[in-house]
Amino acid sequence: MTISITPLYAGLIALLFITLSIRVIKVRRGDKISLGDGGRSDMAYRVRAQANCAEYAPMGLILLAMAEMQGAPVWVVHILGLMLLVGRVMHGWGMSQSPQNLPARVYGMMLTLAMITFTAIANIGHALF
Repeated sequence: MTISITPLYAGLIALLFITLSIRVIKVRRGDKISLGDGGRSDMAYRVRAQANCAEYAPMGLILLAMAEMQGAPVWVVHILGLMLLVGRVMHGWGMSQSPQNLPARVYGMMLTLAMITFTAIANIGHALF
């Protein structure tokens, strides 16, 4: 079975990851920080925003693709994809601000974890029943 919705969200999240990466690279180059955060809290937030995206987005996208391949309704796949995308954008933006925007970070994480939880349960349910 082919998938046609998940690639949209994978592409958008990849662009978000590139954006977060560029924010790290700019500071690294400008301040000549080779590794780590150079003792700068704003750099630490940027690095963690990028890393957090790399940690959570793949699991969400894998689960989304599985749900789509198992025949989840198109509208469900889009809602789950939007939850992941919006969650990652909110978290990445909130975390990379200096000072960080805690509400954006918290709500972004809640959306991300809710998407992963719902999609995991749906995939398990489909596999068992």
